[in-house]
Amino acid sequence: MSSTSANVLRSDQIWLDGKLIKWDEGQVHVMTHALHYGLGVFEGIRAYRTYDGRLAVFRLREHIDRLFDSAHICMMKLPFTPEQLSEACLELLRKQKDLFANGAYLRPIAFMGDGAMGLGAINPTRVAITAWDWGAYLGDKGIREGIRAKVSSFTRLHVNVNMVRGKISGQYVNSILAKREAVLAGYDEAILLDISGFVAEASGENIFLVNKKGIIKTPPLSSPILDGITRDSVLKILRDSGRSVEEVTVTRDALYICNEVFFTGTAAEITPVREVDNRTVGTGKPGPITQYVQETYFRAVRGQESRYSEWLTYV
Repeated sequence: MSSTSANVLRSDQIWLDGKLIKWDEGQVHVMTHALHYGLGVFEGIRAYRTYDGRLAVFRLREHIDRLFDSAHICMMKLPFTPEQLSEACLELLRKQKDLFANGAYLRPIAFMGDGAMGLGAINPTRVAITAWDWGAYLGDKGIREGIRAKVSSFTRLHVNVNMVRGKISGQYVNSILAKREAVLAGYDEAILLDISGFVAEASGENIFLVNKKGIIKTPPLSSPILDGITRDSVLKILRDSGRSVEEVTVTRDALYICNEVFFTGTAAEITPVREVDNRTVGTGKPGPITQYVQETYFRAVRGQESRYSEWLTYV
């Protein structure tokens, strides 16, 4: 295994256009169309080391299906089937599974390759899958104690601008700008509003809140948000526990006066938010519903919840 930085370990191989090659050979030309115009789609998928020592990919098929949906939205034809890409993810991990002691983060990406230039170009679609060891995206301390978030001055793109059902590479410039603004201001993460001023999502996460009446809310899919797979998992976990969740629009000040806020996402997993715009959320510590979701989610991904066993694909 090699290191890309002091904190990130990655596999020795990548899967590129149908075959495994050495990491350092995974190169594309500077004239790659996606580099210039952002036309690419991707997924983030986690594989976890389960309680019995095996490696299991979390909701693999759902992620691959969303990759194909994203490509279809962008009118990109993928040169592989969902079954082939699912198997490619597993093959990459099988070759490297002993290297990932705590699990792995998989990044399938499909993008328009080199050839013609210009917005009307139609070049062959290339597909790559990489894997690395990515710990808690917002930090281990953030998972335990919660993070500080800032409502961004950048607005989440309108649903006719941002293809919200697609996880599209170029659209993430909006998130990058919001994230950088928040971090430079001393916060951990940004929260973006939609064009009407309602809460949409964080720069790379969906958002849930629990109000003072104990009602759990999350923005609906009619908002400009990604249909998060972790979000979907959390909805099921909560509803299976007998709790109801309202998928409704919420205002930013609802975040200020609620008891709990937490983010969900493949990278961020379940991350509590202890402060929004310098206002303490609840007691300033992860609340009981957040803790329940965290505990159940982490048990599920580690194979300790039989009712969610279908979410795991063992390597």
